[in-house]
Amino acid sequence: MFERPQSGERAILVHASPDGAPEQSERGEFAELARSAGADIVAEIVSSRKAPEPRYFIGKGKLEELGDSVRCHQAELVISSTPLSPSQERNLERALKCRVVDRAGLILDIFAQRARSFEGKLQVELAQLRHLSTRLVRGWTHLERQKGGIGLRGPGETQLETDRRLLGRRIRQLRDRLDQVDSRRTMNRRNRVRAEIPTVALVGYTNAGKSTLFNALTDAGVYVEDQLFATLDPTVRRLELPGGRAAVLADTVGFVRDLPHELVAAFRSTLQEAREADLILHVIDASDADRWQRVRQVNAVLKQLEADRIPQIRVYNKLDKLDRKPKATGTRQAEHRAVWLSAATGEGLPSLLKAVGERLRKATLHGLIHLGPAQGRQRAKLFELGAVIRESGSDDGGWILELNMAERDLRRFLKREGLRDDALEPLPVSEQAAVGTLN
Repeated sequence: MFERPQSGERAILVHASPDGAPEQSERGEFAELARSAGADIVAEIVSSRKAPEPRYFIGKGKLEELGDSVRCHQAELVISSTPLSPSQERNLERALKCRVVDRAGLILDIFAQRARSFEGKLQVELAQLRHLSTRLVRGWTHLERQKGGIGLRGPGETQLETDRRLLGRRIRQLRDRLDQVDSRRTMNRRNRVRAEIPTVALVGYTNAGKSTLFNALTDAGVYVEDQLFATLDPTVRRLELPGGRAAVLADTVGFVRDLPHELVAAFRSTLQEAREADLILHVIDASDADRWQRVRQVNAVLKQLEADRIPQIRVYNKLDKLDRKPKATGTRQAEHRAVWLSAATGEGLPSLLKAVGERLRKATLHGLIHLGPAQGRQRAKLFELGAVIRESGSDDGGWILELNMAERDLRRFLKREGLRDDALEPLPVSEQAAVGTLN
């Protein structure tokens, strides 16, 4: 039986896909992921077949080639760019006599190295345990032994069953702790709504320059490095906008192709900042030849998070690497505005702040809504959301409420409560001063 080694970073990358050989850009990104985890890449092997081999994923010929390469380079680790089943990982480890990790395991390892905050560490541990829970049947011999000794003989339970039970208990503990953290985040967001402070979330492909832009806009001093997933922990800072208005800017974890489901689930509370934002700044590396593919992949993750309907500004970063000047583009209504800038040099930042201010004004609705006497629950809900500025009684015993609310939140509220889409009567600017007579 193979006993898994506990260390070793000399790695061989295996690119195996039933869809043909991967493109050079995909191979380059995967190699960068491996280096970000600390791997010393000694060789790469590419395999392409119409259907994966059930036992090893790769065919026997490629398995022999991979085994020879492991022995020749004295590799201690094989990293597969393709997701492997638990049994395929186990079979490959037995055949190659070294550790085998797939793409999901590699990204989880990077996240474990980079997490610094209490919440980030909890989220990474939860993701790792969920991943590990399907991979307990591995190369460890002790997992097949039954407990023995005085008082433990008899049917008992195998060590594997014990490990599964302990894993399940730890996962429940982590979920409870993260629920508490999420409750605090929800309370903070609710307080921001009451204070009429909009939230702007930075999203984008990893290494697109989100943290550099975040620092340039807020002087936050967030860690910046030219590597994938340089920063994981969410950071929220105040953002000063033109005209004296303020917003909250939230930096989120970077996205990547085929982000493991375990991570999307574990980091859901962190990514909640993107789901609940009034505006999303989609940061794009303008110097990346594959930027349109990256844009599609980020938008796919946003759709998975149900954040694809939030107003978005595309921020084309790293203009300092191109021969282009900063500019802002978009339609007449600025519904799809894009800003070209360099976060590293600061060129184009004023245009971005101006665009953010314009979009936030468009994304917020200000008006009056009439609720009848039997709609006390809806009234209480609006107060709970912090959307009510003033209220007065109506002739029918109900209420007239002046609301200032993000458009998407209002539409969601009206739909959930079964109210008409035109229930809110827009308040012209010239009449806003007269509303003080309501109370």
